Amino acid sequence: MMATPTRFTRRLALGALASAALLVSVPAMAEGQMVDVRIVNRDSGRTLPVYAFKGDLWVAGEPGARYAVQLTNQSRGRLLNVVSVDGVNVVSGETAAFDQTGYVLDAYQRYDVAGWRKSRKEIAAFEFTRAPNSYAARTDRPDDVGVIGVAVFREKQPEWASREQDQWSSGRGSYGKSAPEPRTGPVPKSGSADRSLQFDKQGSLKQELGTAHGDRERDRVGSTEFERDSKRPDEIIRIRYDSYANLVKMGVIPTYRGRDRREPSAFPAQRPRWVPDPR
Repeated sequence: MMATPTRFTRRLALGALASAALLVSVPAMAEGQMVDVRIVNRDSGRTLPVYAFKGDLWVAGEPGARYAVQLTNQSRGRLLNVVSVDGVNVVSGETAAFDQTGYVLDAYQRYDVAGWRKSRKEIAAFEFTRAPNSYAARTDRPDDVGVIGVAVFREKQPEWASREQDQWSSGRGSYGKSAPEPRTGPVPKSGSADRSLQFDKQGSLKQELGTAHGDRERDRVGSTEFERDSKRPDEIIRIRYDSYANLVKMGVIPTYRGRDRREPSAFPAQRPRWVPDPR
């Protein structure tokens, strides 16, 4: 069964909401070959640096900052993106599952998912906040606070289009882009790394940040129909987040004291020598 979804125009993006059939199993995590996912601080306009650590991708959030999950379709066809924040579907508010509604992007288009959808005209802005104040925690679902997920589905094509796509991807070309490298760079200034940290009863570091149900904003959408090519997502992107202090404590963000650290050399005297100035 297909429900009627939504089409939006915001910044450089056009998207739409759709829902589709029940899913049965979960594929392995993918990292942005079909859809590039970035977390953008809306107050500064800066894309948050992404840190790869022990198989996960992490960003450091700033308490009080509004943010958006920026989706860019990198394929030649329409894609359905089921987006979750803290384990909650950002469109319907349900505990997130793959068979739920999501955003549809046309080929190579971009859209900023900037809040919890309240209607076809409004959202409640995503805002980093203390974990107990997150929307998920306030609706009695605190267990998955600190993770952003996107499940991506291809659209079912007519038989002739499927044959053409098979020929394209079997050696005559490729329209899939390689997975993006983790983006690194400066980290948020707020949240000093040496402040006191809190641990739970098991000794694990407590999640500090969650996503609040922020102020209402205008964000108009329309609707579209979308039939999934498969009951299984073609790609899953997962990005975890927490405070800068916690990411430093866990070793996600490396820190060095003093001057920039130089890699040691086994033969330091072998460095190039140049003609010295005369005395």
